[in-house]
Amino acid sequence: MIPTNLFRLIGEFCTNVLFKPYDLFRSIEGWWSSNVVNFILISIISILFLYWLGQLQRFKKAGVE
Repeated sequence: MIPTNLFRLIGEFCTNVLFKPYDLFRSIEGWWSSNVVNFILISIISILFLYWLGQLQRFKKAGVE
């Protein structure tokens, strides 16, 4: 009985608390405004990727593996 209640609690928490902001995004009209989160995440990942490539170049020039 306890494991069943535990999984129900996790499911309720995810649907009622964690996914609440996504209900707001679903209600927004317009493609650009509803994909703002995606654009922010892609921007952050691109910046981190460029930083990583810069560090690789720096270590390659220094001769460190």
